[in-house]
Amino acid sequence: MSKLTFPRMGESWRTFKMLLEDLGNEVVVPPRPSKRTLDLGVRYSPEFACFPLKILMGTYLETVEMGADTIVTSGGVGPCRAGEYAMLHHKILKDLGYDIRMIVFEPPRLQPFNFIKNVRALNKNHTSIRGIISRIKRAWRKLVALDNVEKLSHVVRPREITRGTTSKVYRKILEWIDQAYTTEQIIEAEAAALKALQDVPQDPNREILKVGIVGEIYVLLEPASNLEMEETLGHLGVEVERSMFLTGWTRDNTWTETTEMMTVKEAAAPYLPELVGGHGRDSIGNTILCAKRGFDGMIQIAPFTCIPEIVARTILPRVSRDYDIPVLTFFLDEQTGKAGMGTRLEAFTDLMRRKKRMQKKQLTLTG
Repeated sequence: MSKLTFPRMGESWRTFKMLLEDLGNEVVVPPRPSKRTLDLGVRYSPEFACFPLKILMGTYLETVEMGADTIVTSGGVGPCRAGEYAMLHHKILKDLGYDIRMIVFEPPRLQPFNFIKNVRALNKNHTSIRGIISRIKRAWRKLVALDNVEKLSHVVRPREITRGTTSKVYRKILEWIDQAYTTEQIIEAEAAALKALQDVPQDPNREILKVGIVGEIYVLLEPASNLEMEETLGHLGVEVERSMFLTGWTRDNTWTETTEMMTVKEAAAPYLPELVGGHGRDSIGNTILCAKRGFDGMIQIAPFTCIPEIVARTILPRVSRDYDIPVLTFFLDEQTGKAGMGTRLEAFTDLMRRKKRMQKKQLTLTG
C-alpha cells in the first residue's frame, strides 16, 4: 500500500489525516516544520524561491525519509508562483532520486474533473459516492471545529491572567478534537473545547488592542513559518483577527466565491481593481474592512520575493493614510529571527496603544 503525505498548515493536518485514512490510505503525518525542515528546504530549493516553497521542500524530504511515496497537495491558477510548486517539488525530488507520485488538487470550481479524478485515485476502499460525501462532510466538520477553537484562543489569550494558560489549554483541547471521529463526537469535543477556553481566568478590565493580520496563505496559517506571531501578539495584549482560515479559503475555491470574498474585492477595487495573483488584493481589501470596523492596526506577513504581497505593500501606505490605521509589514525568509520580530511587534504595539490613549483623551476633552 502506498503511503500518503501532504503539506502541513497549522492544525488542519488532523482533518486531512482522518479523511485520507477513511478512504483507505496509509498516512505519514508531516512533522511540524523545524530548523532541520528549513535547512533541508533551503539546501535543495532555488535560492530566490519563496519561503513556503522551501519549507514544503524540507517537509517533503522529511516525510520521504519516514516512508511516504505519494504527496497530496494543491495547485493554483493566476500569476502567483504557488501554482507551480507541485511540479517544481516533484522535479527536485526526482533529481534527488526519489520516485514520488504527486496528486495535485486544482480549485474544484475551475477544474471539477480534476477533483473527481483525484478523489477516485485516493478512494482505496472503493467507497460509494454517498460514502465519500459523508466522509468529506465529517472531515469538514472537524476542520470547522479546529478553526473555531483557534479563533477563540486569539480572543482569550490577550486577556488571560496567567501568561501561557491559553496556549496550554489550547494544546490540550486540540487532542480532544483530534480523537473525535463521528460528527456527534466532533460537535461534543468542540463544545467542550470552547468551554475550556472560556473558563481560562481572564482580566475583563485589561486594555486590549485589536489587530488584523493579512498576507499570503501559507505564512498566515502555519505558525512555524511566522514564528508564532499570533501567540506573541496575544502575550502583548493584542487580540488578533486573521483574514484567512482554511475553511474560508476552501469555500471560496470550491464551487463559488462567498459574499465575504466579494466584499473584500469591492473594498480593494479603488486601490487595486485587478487580480495580481496570490492574496495581494485580499490584503488590501481586508485592511480597509478592518479599518472601517475600528481596528487599532494591521499587520501584513508575506514570504520574501512574493510578488502579489509586494504589490500590496506598495499600496498599503496609502490605505494607512486614507483610513488612519497603522500598518506593519513583515517579509519572511530563512534569515528572519524571532527576537527581531518580537522587538518590532513590541514597538508597534506601543505605537498603537499611545495612539488609542491619545484618541480617548481627545474625545474626553471635546466631550
